[in-house]
Amino acid sequence: MTLDATDRAIIEATQAGLPLSPAPYAEIGDALGLSEAEVIGRLETMMAQGVIRRIAAAPNHYALGMTANGMTVWDVENARADALGEKVGALDFVSHCYLRPRALPDWPHNLFAMVHGRDRTEVENKRTRIATLLGLACRSSDILYSTRILKKTGLRLKPGATNRSGD
Repeated sequence: MTLDATDRAIIEATQAGLPLSPAPYAEIGDALGLSEAEVIGRLETMMAQGVIRRIAAAPNHYALGMTANGMTVWDVENARADALGEKVGALDFVSHCYLRPRALPDWPHNLFAMVHGRDRTEVENKRTRIATLLGLACRSSDILYSTRILKKTGLRLKPGATNRSGD
């Protein structure tokens, strides 16, 4: 899907977050020369088309005391990876979950699930819950703990870029 210039401007204006005001969509509209209703309508259309997944508050898990962060990695049978990945991704304590190709022979893992906790014991307990869910379909696993934040943002469009290679 190709975005028109107005949709792209709305994404650029909102990608770092909505303004903290009683009427954030009106404020965005004012900055872009659009009505509040047009901003809302275009965002709804982009959500329906899958361009935008959701509009939501993004809590800072570090500020909430969730300072242990582990990317759990799993070697799951290919035939069951999609179905099991959906189940792991649906767990309320998994913030994101991916299927990725293995890099054999050194890296046999194909399922990745990020888990947060107040300490490593809490993260390990959550990892155990995932292992139980995966059962015999899982041949091996590991966990990679974060040691520091190097970057913490979502995807950002390059301002003013008009083609995909510039994004």
